[in-house]
Amino acid sequence: MSQEQIADFLHISQSAYARMERGESTSWAIHFNKICEVFEINPEELVKKELGNVTYGELMNTERITDITMLGVYRKIIRKYELQIKDLKTIIKHLNKGKN
Repeated sequence: MSQEQIADFLHISQSAYARMERGESTSWAIHFNKICEVFEINPEELVKKELGNVTYGELMNTERITDITMLGVYRKIIRKYELQIKDLKTIIKHLNKGKN
């Protein structure tokens, strides 16, 4: 699917979706379930693919998964990306200062 098709499905602009893909926006978290729907994947599979099997296994004991546990895992993942975005914004800010 193209970025435009996915953006239409999520009811957002193509540029907003592109920012999500590049990690410049955390709004993907709002669309998490719809993203899973468009790619025909369940949330656990998406998280597992994003983190890798080893990290996923460390975060979760699949025999004792509860909604609360899953929410905690999702929060950890979101926080991880929020920190990465913050770091990237700082880097960009410093790079832009060097251009002036």
